[in-house]
Amino acid sequence: MGKQEQIKSKIKKSKDQLSPTSEDRKAIAIRFDVEKDRAPKILAIGKGSIAEEILRVADENKIPLYEDQHLANLLAKLQIEEEIPAELYKLIAEVLAFIYQLDIMAKKREKIQKFAHKGPQ
Repeated sequence: MGKQEQIKSKIKKSKDQLSPTSEDRKAIAIRFDVEKDRAPKILAIGKGSIAEEILRVADENKIPLYEDQHLANLLAKLQIEEEIPAELYKLIAEVLAFIYQLDIMAKKREKIQKFAHKGPQ
């Protein structure tokens, strides 16, 4: 095996060690309705196949995903329908800001696609 292949192999092994296996993978769904909620709430918590199902449902419904294993570990300690504790507000605010930016980009992309299909009017 050449030097290049050895380096690629080491990188792949490192990535494999960092990436959670499907059994270890966690998924947490949160909701924050400014009109109804005092704070963001946990909607679903899953590990392994349940996490995969949460991710599948999110994908089908075009719900944006944010990947952070440490945050998922913290949130997984909470109960469904439990409000996010104040200590985690800053982290959750960063997630919500990220998702808000994704929503803005998606709306712009949608407008561009409509314009491209219809042309100027």
